[in-house]
Amino acid sequence: MNDNINALDELNKGASMGRDTINYVLDKVEDKKLKKILDNQLKEYGRLLEKIEKIYPKYNKNKEPHEINRMEKAMAKKGIEMRLFVDDSTSKISELFLKGTNMGIIEGRRLLNNKSIDGKVHSLISEFVNMQEAYVEKLKEFL
Repeated sequence: MNDNINALDELNKGASMGRDTINYVLDKVEDKKLKKILDNQLKEYGRLLEKIEKIYPKYNKNKEPHEINRMEKAMAKKGIEMRLFVDDSTSKISELFLKGTNMGIIEGRRLLNNKSIDGKVHSLISEFVNMQEAYVEKLKEFL
């Protein structure tokens, strides 16, 4: 049971970080096609977070899924601002999202390799990884 809770927590953190990063950057994106891709990804993160929230009580009735704490969020936002302060080109924004998305894929693949995770949680992780992999392909176009 703990493996399922830990996997859902990690998945929730990854999807939350993706959502937050898009929200930090979306108003800086000038390329309409990239903006549309990021907006669609934002919606997919939202749907995934809703699914996590729905099934989480099955594994842990007393708590909500873990999110990234305020300090980590603030540090991530500052890091993004600093990277884009020097260069906020479409290419740089795409590179930023590619790096973050690849981190999500790596973590998701690690979670998928855990054989003690049940089918519903495994399915959500797989959905997350597949979504991330599809967006990597879309983001490469903007480098």
